[in-house]
Amino acid sequence: MKKLLSNSVVVAVLFIILLIIIPLPTFLLDIMLVLNITLSMIILLTTMYIKEALEFSVFPSILLITTLFRLSLNVSSTRLILGNSGNAGKIIKTFGEFVIGGKPVVGFIIFIIIVIVQFIVITKGAERVAEVAARFTLDAMPGKQMAIDADLNAGLITEEEAKIRRENVRREADFYGAMDGASKFVKGDAIISIIIAFINLIGGAIIGMTEGGDLQSVMSTYSLATVGDGLVSQLPALFISVAMGMIVTRAASSGSLNDDLSRQFLSQPKVLMISGGAIITLMLIPGFPKIQLIIVGATLVFLGYKLHSTQVREAFVGGVVADADVQEPTSEMEYYKNIDNVYKLLPVEQIEMEFGYSLLHLVDESSGGDFIDRVVLFRKQFALDMGMVIPSVRMRDNSQINPNQYVIKIKGEEVARAEILIDHFLALDSGNVEQEIDGIDTIEPAFGIPAKWISEDKKVYAEVAGYTLIDATSVMITHLSEVIKSHAHELLSRQEVKNITEKIKENNPVIIEDIVPNVVSIGYLQKVLGMLLREGIPIRDMESILETLGDHAGALKDIDIVTEYVRQSLKRTITRRFSDAGQLRVITLDADVENLIVSAVKKSDQGSYLAMDPETVQKVVTSLTEEMEKVKDVIQTPIVLTSPIVRIYFKKLIDQFVPNVTVLSFSEIDNTVQIQATGNIVI
Repeated sequence: MKKLLSNSVVVAVLFIILLIIIPLPTFLLDIMLVLNITLSMIILLTTMYIKEALEFSVFPSILLITTLFRLSLNVSSTRLILGNSGNAGKIIKTFGEFVIGGKPVVGFIIFIIIVIVQFIVITKGAERVAEVAARFTLDAMPGKQMAIDADLNAGLITEEEAKIRRENVRREADFYGAMDGASKFVKGDAIISIIIAFINLIGGAIIGMTEGGDLQSVMSTYSLATVGDGLVSQLPALFISVAMGMIVTRAASSGSLNDDLSRQFLSQPKVLMISGGAIITLMLIPGFPKIQLIIVGATLVFLGYKLHSTQVREAFVGGVVADADVQEPTSEMEYYKNIDNVYKLLPVEQIEMEFGYSLLHLVDESSGGDFIDRVVLFRKQFALDMGMVIPSVRMRDNSQINPNQYVIKIKGEEVARAEILIDHFLALDSGNVEQEIDGIDTIEPAFGIPAKWISEDKKVYAEVAGYTLIDATSVMITHLSEVIKSHAHELLSRQEVKNITEKIKENNPVIIEDIVPNVVSIGYLQKVLGMLLREGIPIRDMESILETLGDHAGALKDIDIVTEYVRQSLKRTITRRFSDAGQLRVITLDADVENLIVSAVKKSDQGSYLAMDPETVQKVVTSLTEEMEKVKDVIQTPIVLTSPIVRIYFKKLIDQFVPNVTVLSFSEIDNTVQIQATGNIVI
């Protein structure tokens, strides 16, 4: 069927071209004129029902074909008018008689007006819209391409979706570029119609006079044929011009023209009622037709009232249904009789923030708040630093908390809460404060540092005094980022691990096919990655991680040992993360303490564990805290350096007492960094 249709189009185009040369009988010309009117009407209606211009992307080509078809019919009708004493078929004659109505001059003037309206108003406007749309579309192409690439890099769309969107951008640019040129066809068609009309009228008059006819009968015959022929050709041309205007002005439409008009034009019933009242008021002007004004005004008022009543009724019903979807339709008991509604209560958000009333404007983009933008930037930076895309942060207001408070939840449970002051700055002592500034004492929520809330009028004095000032939004985003970092291992789901491996598979399919799930399962890989994230180790170098797991497949039973091998393969990453200017300041672990820990390691079928008496544990922890206290002014983040075999057990030992200590082994440090021991743990 498609092949037959394609061949039919080719034959039709060839036939249209041949019409310019081949003379047509009046019967066949009538059929062609009816077909021309029908085709133009179909095109107009199609442009009114499509939702976007690309749904009718063949329109520029159709514009060329229909214009050529009309010109071919004009040539055929002109041949019959001039060569057949004005007889060009019944359709042309009927159109001429209907419009002229016995007055040739009036009919010809009406024809000229129609042509000029089409040429100056519709065609000229559509041509300008097409030209501007083409220019704007081409100018916007780079930005659209960058937006597609950004969504692809952020993982919001797949490669296939990106290809489709790029193709749509290209097609849109090509379409409006073609429309800019194709609009010239309609413009030329309007001009040639006027020329052909004068040719028919003047040429027919000359031929009629040479054949011995009197001037009145000749002008009557040929003016009828000229006007009829002009109208028969201009009616389809007018349809096509309107269709072109329709298709190039659909840029902001979200549905068909009928849907958009009914939704937007009739969405304000008060406008109709006010307009109706204004029309009725015009009755007060002497001479205005009162009956007509009453009919129009009353109709508008009645229509506006009915629409308003319908909207109120639908809003009431819709409000009940909308609330039912969330909470309760008629009663809570009836709602939860449906077991599917009970299941809706089970899912929990991975990350959630609740805000007090006073903080909402910091989150609301319409009020100028940039908190959401800051979260997006943090997600990007976290992905670059740690190799993991954090889940979306669900934000909502909470009337149950203090207006200045916010709550951070992980998997539905509160993990942090803080209070901030709007229109204040959080002032931190940078160590160079020369003069105390009055403020409200508080604790910085992310790191627990003593701070002060400083009002805006004291901002300059605080900066001069040496304080570091942080605005309220930055306080919240810093707190959220630290909470996410500390709970990243919980947020790494198996689905996210699956997504990461799928991305790697696009560039390195061999490593995924060889290791996942043949050597390690998604669940096992999730545990390894979670153990790395728990200690702040980035997992961005997934290829090295997977290769290490494949190389040590025999040791997979003890996940702690396997994770140590993975850490050693990431030595450059670990060194870069914890070193400063090529130096690594650490607290070392005495050899006797290491031997004591090694001797306390026990093995089982599930792996190895540390069995040490409480008294020895207490001595190790006490020695560690003492050394940390000595170097706290030198080392902000304490790092303990041990031998590879001891590292994991020492970390587990102190985690329950001093959780924020970084423990590294010698095998995890790149030889390009200089190690400086600032303390030693002994018992």
